[in-house]
Amino acid sequence: MDRNTIFGGNPLGVILRLALISIVVGIVMKALGIDLGNFFERINELLRNIYDLGFGAIEWVLEYLALGALVVVPIWIVARLFGAARSKSKPE
Repeated sequence: MDRNTIFGGNPLGVILRLALISIVVGIVMKALGIDLGNFFERINELLRNIYDLGFGAIEWVLEYLALGALVVVPIWIVARLFGAARSKSKPE
């Protein structure tokens, strides 16, 4: 197993992509008022709220899961079909 297989591409490219994505996520989190000082406090608060909501939280999660799946799953299927068609047309 080579390093491109392990990293999913050129290791330097993967590190750069991860760094850029991390910066974007950091900006979004900071805009939401989450920083390094209160990150675990926020996670604890989230888990406590989910526990307090009980089955309402499960219903909430399933509703958003179904709503997101309406968009994500068809896009994934189309991408897989195009990927399979591309790999069949590529000579080996």
